[in-house]
Amino acid sequence: MTNSVRNVVIVGGGTAGWLTAGYLAKLLAADRPGGAAITLVESSDIGILGVGEGTFPTIRKTLARIGVREADLVRRCGASFKQGASFINWRRAPGTPGRDDFLHAFQEADRDGPELLPYWLLGVAGDRPWDAASTPQRRAADACRAPKLPGHPDYVGPLNYAFHFDAGAFAELLREQGIANGVTHLVDTVDAVQLGEDGGIAGLSLRAHGQLTADLYIDCSGFRAELIGKALGQPWKSCRDTLFCDSAVALQLPDQAPDEPIASSTLATGQTSGWIWDIGLAARRGIGHVYSSAHCDADAAERALRAYVGQAGARLETRSFRFDAGYREISWYKNCVAVGLSGCFFEPLEATGIVFSEVAAALIANLFPWAGDFETAARQFNANMRRRYARTLDFLKLHYCLSERRDSDFWNDNVDPRSVPDSLHELLDRWRHRPPNELDIDTNVDIFPEASWQYVLYGMGWKTDLSAKAGVYRFADEARAAFAEVRRHGEFAVQQLPSNRALIRFAQGAAFGAGAHAA
Repeated sequence: MTNSVRNVVIVGGGTAGWLTAGYLAKLLAADRPGGAAITLVESSDIGILGVGEGTFPTIRKTLARIGVREADLVRRCGASFKQGASFINWRRAPGTPGRDDFLHAFQEADRDGPELLPYWLLGVAGDRPWDAASTPQRRAADACRAPKLPGHPDYVGPLNYAFHFDAGAFAELLREQGIANGVTHLVDTVDAVQLGEDGGIAGLSLRAHGQLTADLYIDCSGFRAELIGKALGQPWKSCRDTLFCDSAVALQLPDQAPDEPIASSTLATGQTSGWIWDIGLAARRGIGHVYSSAHCDADAAERALRAYVGQAGARLETRSFRFDAGYREISWYKNCVAVGLSGCFFEPLEATGIVFSEVAAALIANLFPWAGDFETAARQFNANMRRRYARTLDFLKLHYCLSERRDSDFWNDNVDPRSVPDSLHELLDRWRHRPPNELDIDTNVDIFPEASWQYVLYGMGWKTDLSAKAGVYRFADEARAAFAEVRRHGEFAVQQLPSNRALIRFAQGAAFGAGAHAA
């Protein structure tokens, strides 16, 4: 049947639901005759989990398409600017001699001139770590600098960046923009899901609005997975044999001083049974301990969190949640698609939660079955997402399996080769005598570019031995000059760019691109 699919119902709000709704409303022309009709149903009884405070640089393009202004994001969501993730005490146990921190920067190494990584491996940059040698972003992030000037337009800056924000406020902002984009909003609870003879969803029974039907149903109901899991029975594939963390305890720490610096990266500090995230927002820090319940009980995890926060957090309440790292191999079944936590969640590491919602929304828009070709769209969607999940699993495990820490069973178990996927073993075997490059990356499925793999690989101390072909690298002088230029650019960034807090204050009172300057 030609041009038969028009009505879309999204079950669940939060970041995943409203990001998907607002994006599809724009891309599928919900505000025009002949476009798709987008309805979102969310229950007032179900709160937002709120673990997705970090994002990828892709969020800038996504928000621009949805229609969210950057200054509104900062004002409404307490947002700050994020230039990457800083890892502390992942390579070695605390107290071990030697520096143990690195930045997974969003800025890739300059491609002009010779490829710098081989020359860094051969010692041309001296003893500077790869993140500091290859990008000025390390210097800028260490100084808590913003990635742009107030005069730059929305979502544009000389340094690549994403955001940290309050997840609850972000969902509210997306809700307003989604409704402006043409989304119909129903506050209601789904009491029952009816299945059709073909095994797909035939309709929903809502507590207040009665029966609701659609052509395509999108499950954004979080870990509850009301449609894809409970109603349609699509199984969850656990990855606990690779990623051990399954629990988190978190708190919110108000700023202790009005001019307290705001970190320009997510701080991730290794612990004996997991790691602690530390995210600086405009008026508070979100801090949480992600841990493995097989290696640490809840009381010990909270004690570690409070020890990290110190006396300032002694009386603050904590929130806890559990999760099972994994994904659904079938995220699109019949006329139902899982987006967000109903489809995949590994752990908060590297902020993959929101980016998978971005990816899924974009794929749905591109594969939308206008003519009723659900099975064709589902096959391509599922194959693409499975490959993305597998590659992301490898990338996250890379952070753990190279550690030199031997101070706890958690780290000992993480470096056990049996916990490392065969696909990651293959990559590491390649990189013994050559660094990661474009041959190892598939831009159709990899959400992390080759630079990301390089930052983590060499930040964790991996050794790539190029001695057998050292003679082919003839541009050492040019590389040495390029490394010196990176250093100069880093100092220039510190001198010219405002602090993270200064740019936030500017955005709270004005729009970007007005030509004003922040101190």
